Amino acid sequence: MKELKLAEKSVLITGADSGIGKAVALLIAKEGADVAIIYHEDDEGAEKTKSEIEALGRKCLLFSGDINDYEFCENTVRELISQWNKINILINNAGTQFPAEQIQDLEEENIRKTFDTNIIGMILLTKVVFPYLKEGDCIINTTSAVAYQGHPELLDYAATKGAIVSFTRSLALQAKPKGIRINAVAPGPVATPLTKETFDEKEEDLRKPPLERNATPEEVAESFLFLASEAAAQITGQVLHPNGGLIING
Repeated sequence: MKELKLAEKSVLITGADSGIGKAVALLIAKEGADVAIIYHEDDEGAEKTKSEIEALGRKCLLFSGDINDYEFCENTVRELISQWNKINILINNAGTQFPAEQIQDLEEENIRKTFDTNIIGMILLTKVVFPYLKEGDCIINTTSAVAYQGHPELLDYAATKGAIVSFTRSLALQAKPKGIRINAVAPGPVATPLTKETFDEKEEDLRKPPLERNATPEEVAESFLFLASEAAAQITGQVLHPNGGLIING
């Protein structure tokens, strides 16, 4: 019988009601982890993810709320600990974006929402979770290729993704003496509900070779599994780049 890579692990992941987050949640559940999910509004998507995780024989908890609300983060983690007694892996994946062709078209409300969701909420939740992590545990943050390349229509989004890279590297230095690994994944173009909604992208033709099309969420999820597993025991403060061959300085 195959040995599970994450047997008996307790995982908290944000934004797993669809896209990359859902693919990661299902993959780590297949590898033996119980999965708690924080999502914002998509009750239907979250419940579907939960049912699929439970069908794999793993436990799943759902928490609906805003990670920019510090009290919500505290209450969520407290409830998770009360039920499962531990958190071994935190996956910060929640994100949002609002394209604007010109900087003068950026709306203040959207700028603040992008930073609140993508980096401020990430830091708040990590601050609450971190005291429960022990040697051998880890955190994985979702950044993006645009942190390195930039993007003409996603100025504020790209800025938050750059901040995530810096946050990852800095927290890794702080966590290293504790034996806690902090890493990130920077996907390139991925076919997700968010990108389809934002840029009106067409469905990917999966008959094309992997390096000639946008990645699927399932393909990107493998990078998260690697960083969560013992195979990445010597990796911290690093960023993996499942981006189809984009050459970037990462």
